[in-house]
Amino acid sequence: MRLLRYEAAGRAALGVLKDDKIVSLDPLQFSSMLQLIGSGADGLARVRHLAASSSSNLRLADARLLCPVERPGKYLAIGMNYRKHAEEARRLGVATPDKQLWFNKQTTCITGPHDAIERGVTEKLDYEVELGVVIGPKPAKGVSESEAHRFVFGYFVANDVSARDWQFHSPTFTVGKSFDTHGPIGPWIVTADEIADPHALNLRCYVNGELRQNSNTRELIHDIWRQIAYLSTAFTLEPGDLLATGTPEGVGVGMTPPRFLQPGDVVRCEIDGIGAIENTVRG
Repeated sequence: MRLLRYEAAGRAALGVLKDDKIVSLDPLQFSSMLQLIGSGADGLARVRHLAASSSSNLRLADARLLCPVERPGKYLAIGMNYRKHAEEARRLGVATPDKQLWFNKQTTCITGPHDAIERGVTEKLDYEVELGVVIGPKPAKGVSESEAHRFVFGYFVANDVSARDWQFHSPTFTVGKSFDTHGPIGPWIVTADEIADPHALNLRCYVNGELRQNSNTRELIHDIWRQIAYLSTAFTLEPGDLLATGTPEGVGVGMTPPRFLQPGDVVRCEIDGIGAIENTVRG
């Protein structure tokens, strides 16, 4: 299923995509996407039944899609997790880490799949297409790699927008990764049962129609199960927490000369089997 948040007639609501229509989840009385994620198999069964037995007049094209998870507890992202991107970073003087390199994206950066990206004060605005993971329905603590798939609720498309000049103000990267509007995600959550193999997905990023990034999640250095096992060794991953699993080569800072985003640029990130998000840069 494709679970989403949307705005129609000035009101935010939860929905499920059925063909090109949105079926409202209002009859199920979930207060938030976080509550739906935490409801587990029973909640998803109720959504499936509602979708199968209901019709809708609301076309997807007539609704404004919102970020699918309104305010997760954590939004964590891993750096240099594709081999060619790590090589790209080494050419810029950034050493390849021996361990998984994680940083926070503050949850206030999260925006919808078609919302504007504000450039703000950065002069080195960059893009990063990534496969996103939603943790759930149960908390994950001390999870093994072999069991990690049981703690994935679904997947989404992420653009880990980066202010490169601010990113290295601190070794944690957090400030340069967390500017307001620098976390567009969506367009919805595709439930885990619909993705047969999350490590066999093509992902691409276009800037103004020009293909900049083109890879496959099979190229991940640390796969998703290893990521969940590593993080859950240290702390609990809670239902609704988000992970951005890494970006492939082709980022603007790695080009010769570097090509950073400018006001008016349109960035489209897409992943096969999930969908696409598209955001315009605003100065």
